[in-house]
Amino acid sequence: MAVVTGTYDTHTPVIGMREDLSDIIYNISPTETPFMMMIGRGTATATTHEWQIDELATADFINAQVEGDEAAFAVPATTTRVSNFTQISRKTVVISGTTEQVDKAGRKSELAYQLAKMAKELKRDMETILIAGRATANAVPQMKIIGAATVAALLGPAELWFTTGDTTAVQPQNRTGTAPTETNFYEPTAVGVDGTQRAFQEADLKQVIRDAWTWGGDPSVIMVGAFNKQALSAFSGNTTRFDRSEDMRLVTAVDVYVSDFGEHRVVPNRFQRDRSALVLTPRMWSVDYLRGFRQFALAKTGDAEKRELLAEYTLRASNPHASGIVADLTTS
Repeated sequence: MAVVTGTYDTHTPVIGMREDLSDIIYNISPTETPFMMMIGRGTATATTHEWQIDELATADFINAQVEGDEAAFAVPATTTRVSNFTQISRKTVVISGTTEQVDKAGRKSELAYQLAKMAKELKRDMETILIAGRATANAVPQMKIIGAATVAALLGPAELWFTTGDTTAVQPQNRTGTAPTETNFYEPTAVGVDGTQRAFQEADLKQVIRDAWTWGGDPSVIMVGAFNKQALSAFSGNTTRFDRSEDMRLVTAVDVYVSDFGEHRVVPNRFQRDRSALVLTPRMWSVDYLRGFRQFALAKTGDAEKRELLAEYTLRASNPHASGIVADLTTS
């Protein structure tokens, strides 16, 4: 069908045609921070945050005494003092006075919109830092750094606390690489090295759960990335599970894994390293704040508004042996 010559249509610039711009801004970037949400929240009072760890003596199956025996005294074992450093994380924004004043689609105040966005970004940063930190080539996440005048302090993330060294028994972990080393039975002193990646196996997961339980933990959460969440869902006993036939649904996802030592909630985390599966006792971890989330209006030096959103915090691994890790897993 031909168009009549001279038809004035929208393909010819129509002067005065109003812009059709939706008043909604669509953003699907994930903001869930499952590790931060499930662990405790505490307070730090110094940049070096310290706590003590202790344990009972091994159960003695020959504890039998003769009648009337004189008591003998052993020197009690001392507690172990461990520490982590507080880290400062921040987001900043500067908005010109004109930008704040003009009519905008999707938000009235550019400053308020950007501050809300920054708060979500800061939470995502903190989740990544707390659980995985910054990994370098072939190395497990960063070693904690106390900081200096020109060096930012770094906290030791969760993965760093699964150590090996002068312990009397193996900390709950299964890996092909080298674990971070430790002193004082618990505290990390050097990073390890990532190993050859291998498929996530149910036997490895069972081993770590068993070891954490044997140490005295209650490993109620298995935290994994996207790829290994699907790998876990393929573990034995799940591949042929159906709901009621009338529902017309095939269920191939595992949200609760049941082992010999109880139920374990399976939690996917977008911000952890997908090559690691963490077996966690949540009550044994806490994010401790020297300064909680704060917003500051910075000095006005021109026709603009400046804001800073900041938190100073660290991770307390109350007793790392209550949790464990299956490391060096394939991610594709």
